[in-house]
Amino acid sequence: MSKSESTPGRRFDQLVEIMARLRASDGCPWDREQTFDSIKPYTLEETYEVLQAIDDRDWRGLAEELGDFMLQAVFFAQMAREAGHFTIEDSLTAINEKLIRRHPHIFAGAQADTADAVKVRWDEIKEQEKKARGEAPKGLLDGIPRAMPALVEAQQISSKAAGSGFDWENIHQVADKVREELAELEQARAGENLDEIEGELGDLLFTIVNIARFLKVDPEQALRRTNAKFRKRFAHVEKGLEAQGKKLRDANIQEMEELWQQAKTQG
Repeated sequence: MSKSESTPGRRFDQLVEIMARLRASDGCPWDREQTFDSIKPYTLEETYEVLQAIDDRDWRGLAEELGDFMLQAVFFAQMAREAGHFTIEDSLTAINEKLIRRHPHIFAGAQADTADAVKVRWDEIKEQEKKARGEAPKGLLDGIPRAMPALVEAQQISSKAAGSGFDWENIHQVADKVREELAELEQARAGENLDEIEGELGDLLFTIVNIARFLKVDPEQALRRTNAKFRKRFAHVEKGLEAQGKKLRDANIQEMEELWQQAKTQG
C-alpha cells in the first residue's frame, strides 16, 4: 500500500466503502436488515466500551474501540444515504464548518484566553446559529436530551441553570443543602412513603451532582471510578474466602470486612 493509500482519509473512505458493500442487495444478511432503531443499542454499548478502555488506560484496546465507535457513525450515515436523507459527506462538512465557526479565537482572530471564556463564546454562537435557522426560542433546558443517563442529565441541567445565574454562591452553601436534603430523606424514610423517599433521594443525588460541579469533577467519571474500585476490592473478598474454602453465602460480615480492609491497603 502506497503512502497516499494509507492516509487517515483513505482508510476512512475504505470503511465507508465496506459498509456500503455490507448493506448492498447481495451483502451481509445481518447488516442489511438493521435499522436506525436496531443499531442504537450497539452505539450505546460501543460508547461505554470506549470509556472502559480509557478508564483502563488500555491504549491498544482504545484504538480498536474507537474503530468500532466510528463504525456506528458510518452505519447510520449509510442507512441515511440509502433513504435519501443525507450522506456521510454532509456529516463531515457539518462538523468541520461547526468547529471553525465556533472557534473564532482560533480561525477568525477573536479573543478567548480561558476555557470558561471559550465555553461562553461557544454557547453564544450556538444561540446565534439557532436564530439564523429560524428555530423558535426554547426554554434553557429544552435542548438537554432526556435519553442520556440521569447522572449526566443532572450535570448538564445544573450547569445550564448555573450559567444563567441560578446558582449557589459557594460550595459551602451546596454542602449545607446536601445536609438539608439528607435530613428530608430521613424524614421521608420515617414516614415509610416510598414515593416521598424516592423523591427525596433524587433531590439528594441532584445536590451531590452540584457538589461535583463546584469541585470541577465529572460525577459520572467519579462514580465509574468508584464502581471499578468496589469491583476490585469485592473480588479480593471473594478470592480470600475461596482460599479459605468458603463461599460468600457461608461467610459472616466480620470475615468479609477483614478481607475488605486488606483490599483497601492494596489500593
